[in-house]
Amino acid sequence: MKTPAGTECSQFYGDYFRGRNREECRLLGPSWTRDLCRVCPVPAIERANACEHMRLRPRVVRPLTAGLQRRVRVEAYCERTGRAGFDPHIGCGDCHPLPSAFEVKE
Repeated sequence: MKTPAGTECSQFYGDYFRGRNREECRLLGPSWTRDLCRVCPVPAIERANACEHMRLRPRVVRPLTAGLQRRVRVEAYCERTGRAGFDPHIGCGDCHPLPSAFEVKE
């Protein structure tokens, strides 16, 4: 579903049927506000990586360098390998190995 920022995100839910105006982010839960959709990295991660074993753990932070604007930080965790702390755009590297055409031969 399209977020208020205009990007597709599977975690966003909006109910506008018959005048309702209910919106929520199923990933962030009660800490979600509409302005977070503009700075959220989850739609870009979903476009880059579709691994079914990857789970995202979001945090809403307020960095000192950005003033008072809240940001969304996402940590990735692979349920298949048990690894954490990798780049969610790329993946853990074990679930989906690169094809042989991309391997460097020496």
